[in-house]
This record gives sequence, C-alpha cells and structure tokens, in this order.
Amino acid sequence: MGLHPLEFSECYLDSPAFREKIKAHEAELDKTSRFIKELYKDGKNLINAIKQLSFAQRKFAQCLGEFKFEYIGDAKTDDEKCIDESMQEFSSFLRNLEDQRELMMRNITETLMKPLETFRKEQLGSAKAERKRYDKETEKYYSSLEKLLNMSAKKKEPQLQEADVSVEVTRLHFQESSLEYVCKLQEIQERKKFECVEPMLAFFQTVFTFYHQGYELAKDFDHYKKALQINIQNTRSRFEGARSEVYELMKRIKESPLEYRQTSPISSEGYLYIQEKRPPPFGSSWVKRYCTFVKEQKILHMITFDQRSGGKLGETDSVTLKSCVRKTTDMLDRRFCLDIEITDRPGTVVTVQALSEDDHRFWMHAMGGKDPMQYLNRTHSRERGIDAQLDDVGINFVKNSINAIESRGINDQGLYRVVGVSSKVQKLLILMIDEKSSEVDLAASEEWDVKTITSALKLYLRSLPEPLMTYELYKEFIVPAKSGSPESRVQAIHCLVHKLPERNRLVLSLVTKHLANIAANSKQNLMTVANLGVVFGPTLMRPQEETVAAIMDLKFQNIVVEILIEHHEKIFGDTPSISPSLATTPLSAPTRQSKKVSRQNRPLAMYNPQVLDIQKVALVAVSPSSESPALANDETSVGSNESVSSQSSNTSGTPPEKSKNSHSTINMSLPDGTGVCTATASWMNSASPASLKPMKPGSVGTEKNKPEESVTLMKAKAVYPCEAEHDSELSFQVGAIFHDVSLSREPGWLEGVLEGKRGLIPENYVEIL
Repeated sequence: MGLHPLEFSECYLDSPAFREKIKAHEAELDKTSRFIKELYKDGKNLINAIKQLSFAQRKFAQCLGEFKFEYIGDAKTDDEKCIDESMQEFSSFLRNLEDQRELMMRNITETLMKPLETFRKEQLGSAKAERKRYDKETEKYYSSLEKLLNMSAKKKEPQLQEADVSVEVTRLHFQESSLEYVCKLQEIQERKKFECVEPMLAFFQTVFTFYHQGYELAKDFDHYKKALQINIQNTRSRFEGARSEVYELMKRIKESPLEYRQTSPISSEGYLYIQEKRPPPFGSSWVKRYCTFVKEQKILHMITFDQRSGGKLGETDSVTLKSCVRKTTDMLDRRFCLDIEITDRPGTVVTVQALSEDDHRFWMHAMGGKDPMQYLNRTHSRERGIDAQLDDVGINFVKNSINAIESRGINDQGLYRVVGVSSKVQKLLILMIDEKSSEVDLAASEEWDVKTITSALKLYLRSLPEPLMTYELYKEFIVPAKSGSPESRVQAIHCLVHKLPERNRLVLSLVTKHLANIAANSKQNLMTVANLGVVFGPTLMRPQEETVAAIMDLKFQNIVVEILIEHHEKIFGDTPSISPSLATTPLSAPTRQSKKVSRQNRPLAMYNPQVLDIQKVALVAVSPSSESPALANDETSVGSNESVSSQSSNTSGTPPEKSKNSHSTINMSLPDGTGVCTATASWMNSASPASLKPMKPGSVGTEKNKPEESVTLMKAKAVYPCEAEHDSELSFQVGAIFHDVSLSREPGWLEGVLEGKRGLIPENYVEIL
C-alpha cells in the first residue's frame, strides 16, 4: 500500500498514528531528494562524457579535413577528384553531427538538469523549512503545555489565566504550522509526479530527436555515398589495370635492363666516379657524382650525391666535353675508366669510372667514344609472331568476330574479361589473318568458343603496328579527358576522331558500336561502359614509349573509350562543326545541382514541455525509389590483366557537381515560443508560391484531405539538354515537356514525368509553364 493521506482533522489530534504517517511522507521526500541529487550528479557526468566524445569527434573530423591526397601525374580523373574531396565531405558530416550533439547537450541542461535542481531546491527545500518550523512549534507547544500543567493550583487567578492564554496562543501556532506542513507534504508528493517525470520526458525527446537527426543526415548522405562507391569502384578497376601494366613493364625491364636504360633522346644520365687529384703526397680520391650529359651541347653536369650521407645534394659542376677516350688497365689499375678532355680547361683531362662493363659501353656510346653501343629502337611492344595489319583481311576479321560474338554470346557474363587459352587464341588469329580467312564463318562455326574469339579480336588490335587511335593523336585524345566539362570532352573527342585515317576511323567505329551493344546488355553480361573502358582502354590507344608516367595515364585512356562507347552515334555519325581547340570550351548550360541535401542548416528540434499548443505542418514530397546497381562478383581468370567494375559509370565518372541552389531550399527552423521544427519551402521565381501548399494540421491520413489535394502539379519545359548520370534522373533535349512536375525532397531538383517515366530533373535546366 502507498502512503496514507494526511487528514487536516488529525492535525488537532496529533495522534501517534498521525505522526507515523508524517514520518512516512518525510522518508519518501528524503528518498526523492537523494534520487534527484544522484541523478543530477550522473547527469553532469553524462554531459561531461558527451563533451569529451564531441571533442574527440571534432578532432577526428579536423584530421580528416586537413588531409589531402597527392596523385601521380599532371591531372586527376573525375573519380579521383571526388575521392580527394571525400575526406572534407566526411569531416563536414562529422562536424555537423557534433553541432547537433552540442545542441542536444544544451537542451539536456535546460530541460532536465535545471528543472530537477529547481524542484529539489524550491519544493523539497521549502518542505524542509516547513518541517523545521513544525518541529519548533511542536517543541514549543508541548513544553509550554507541560509547564502549564505543572503549575500549582494555588497560584493567583490572574497568573493562571495568563498562563492559559499563553498556552492557547502557542497551541494555535502549532496547529497552524501542522496544517501548513501537512498541506505542503501532500502537495509535494503530488507535484513530484510531473515535476520529475516531465524533465525526463524532455530528456528522452531530445535524445531521440538527436538520433532521428542522425538518421536524417544519413539519408541525406546516402546519395553521396552511392556516388562515391561508384567513384571508388571505378578507381579500383583502373588501378588494377594500371598495376598489371606496371608489373609487365617491370618484368620486361628486369629481362632487358639496358634496353630501357636510355630515358631521354637528348641526354644520358647515371652515376660516375670522378678522379679528383690532390697535391702530393695526398695522391687522388674518387668521388661519386650523378652525371647528366647533354648530347647536342656536349655539356656534362656533375652533382655530388651520396645516399649514405642522408641524401643531401652537394656541389654542382659543369664542363664541356671535347673528346672521350677509353682508359686501359695498364695505364690505371682500375676498370671501366674513361678519359674526358675538356674544352673550357685546355689540356685538362678528367678521369671517370663507370659502374660496370655495360655501363662503361653506355657512356662510351653517349659521349662519342670509340666503342659505340648498339641500342634497340624501343617502342611499345607488339605481340611476337603475329603479323597483324589494318588491311581488308584485318577489317573482315573484325567484322566476322563482331558478328559471331553478338550472335552467339552477347549475354555471356564477363564478355571480353574472361580470356581464352593462349595457344588457341593465337591459332585462331593466325588462321583468320591469312588470305583464306573469308572462308571461315565464326558465327556458324562451333570449333571456336566465344571467349577465344573475343581474345583473338583483342590480340589483333594490340598486335597492329600502331594502335587504332594512333601514336600521333594519343596526347590530343588524353587532354580533354583530363579537363573540361563532360560536354566539352565529347566535342573534343568528336573532332579528334575525324582526324584519324579513314581505315582507323572505320574499324574504331565498328568496335565502339559493338561495345555499345554489349553495354546495352550489361544486366546480363555484367559488362558496363566502365568495365569495357578498362578492358579496351590500353587496346585502342597507347603511348609510343613505355614508361610509368605513360601507364599512369591509363585511367584517362579508359575515360576516352567510355566516351566513344556512350556517344558512338554522335561521334561517328555526324561531322564535327567545331575544331578541337574550340571543343574544349565548356558549354553555357547551368551547373547541375547535387542531390545531396545541405546538412549545414538543419537544427535539432527542441522539446519544450511548457508549450501545449504544437503547430503541425506537413510538407508533401514524392521521391521515386531507385536501387543502385548490384555489385557483381568479379571472377579472376588466369592470364587476364583486365580488372573490371560491376558498377555503372557516367561519361565523366563523377556525381553531379555540388553547389548551392539559389531558387529552392528546404529550411528547417525553430520558431520562437514553439517546441517543434517547421518546414518551409520556396519555389522557383517563375512559379507561384501557392503551387506548393502545405497540408492543413490534422489532415494527414484522413480521407477528406488526401495528399493529392495538397500539391498542385505543373508542367515544365527544358531550356538546356541534360544526360542522366543516375538511374533516378531523366535525360532530355531542349524543348522537352515534363508533366506532373512537383518539388523533390532533394534541394535544387524537381520530379516530373517524361515519356511515361518519372524521375529527377535539375531545377535550373527547366522553366515552369
């Protein structure tokens, strides 16, 4: 049973049972006071722990924001740019989350800690003050009563009457104090039910609102996450392709190091030991120097450098060479030596020592000595034993192969990634480039499986004396892939393709159209445009010299091939109207908005228990559900150097550019005097503010007020062309008419229907009709 009620009438009787009831009430209040003190202490510890967590999170976010990726080469792909910016994006996300956490801490202090402490001090404190007064009056009354009762009856009447009056006054004060104390006890017992629980409700509302805010931030982050996953997958696929090329180059260099020794046609470099003569009796010393000989000017630059001394550069000396003569061992008891005569110091001969016999011949050849060294003319290696030519026979083989692949295996998973047996591939290619190849119909022949045909086609293209896109135009093709907008890249490559020789352009058109057909069936064969770009990047174009720097451009070769596949009809079907130099100029179409909601201006909703009237505002927004392409398992084949991505990729390989929108924003604000967030939306300047109407309070879920009645759907017209970069977006040309247009939950984006398909539309690409 709970506490007994305290009757006012019992204050006059002041019975032992009444006193026991008061003690029970007092014990309950003491327990409540201890509970609030302990809770307040734990609450302080909780806030301090949250502060420490927030500090650690902010420090972590700062570390992320300050980190920058360095890249190899002179440019980054769009995927690499997004990855480079990802650390700042993560940092921003964490900082915003911590802003919400700090707001939660302030809210906990205001709605939990202060109300509990106020209740303890004011209510429980006043009860303690009443208790002291009650105890004082009790002591005073019963003391005066005992004194009165012990007074002698022989006292004079005036004295007795005075004593009676005094005790009566004391009794009245005691009873008044008892009544007020009993009233206070019961008042506090009832008051604590809501004075203690309401702040706890505010606390949990604040905590759950914080977690809900984190959920909203995660939803806003989802689009960026999916786009970044594609960027990472594309970068990983290009890395795998580049790594295989680097390892292959390293293997060839290990096998023939001297063939790759010469890195520049105008200079020769390497270490030489220079004999420095000293005055007698010190003799001479040999100092290691890194030397660069410029052939045309015959200047030898020498830099003192020793790796064992910490790698510090020493003095630099330059001399002009007049002649170079081998120094025999009978003249100097050291091997691999040369005597160099210097023109700017007449009569001065400098003796240098090479590192080995091969190195000795290398410097003799470089400096015009008497023992010239024959170097191989090194270009990008061709497949040995295959005499592939871009003639009628070769073109017929390409057509024959494409016809067979598209008729027999266009839906085969991993098409062009899964390789055939090397011996069978070479046998087929040698057979097909023979003059009698026209007699073999690969589409009808069961002798050759599809993977053997695809591998033979790739081998043929790689075995050509020059790649289809030629050495001459290689650098020009790479330039637009490194800079400019997606539109300008397409225009520049369009112009460059029409600079290719006619046969090259014909075969390139056949191959890229074939690859476009394969990409159109990517749901079955898992070969997306990005995957095909990885496979055919080094097949259709490559630099003339094999260097690591050239391999680092492999990722840009992939981008060029992706553009050729995606825009095949335009590039090969129309004659370019502008020159390549003009094609690199970006178009004047407006910047597309990012679908990522700005998370910087979304405050945490605060619970205010004092506000009873809460305004309910509902904002209707329809968002089509879309699923990201499923990640396919990438099987590894023996002998295959291609690595592919199972994610789809757009032309630029990057999500829409992130920028702020000046027309449409969603502003979550906390109005004064209310405890909830209200959502407001501003439509485009050209649309009426009444076109998007908030639902009336209480209308959600009722039949009389359906969501369709709260939103006015409109029409819009495209003023710029746009190509979809994600499944949830629409592609369209200038003049396209959209129906059922409404505001999307993504700032800067609309939703509408075009040709029966509903999707997202960049807001600043259209005008409202």
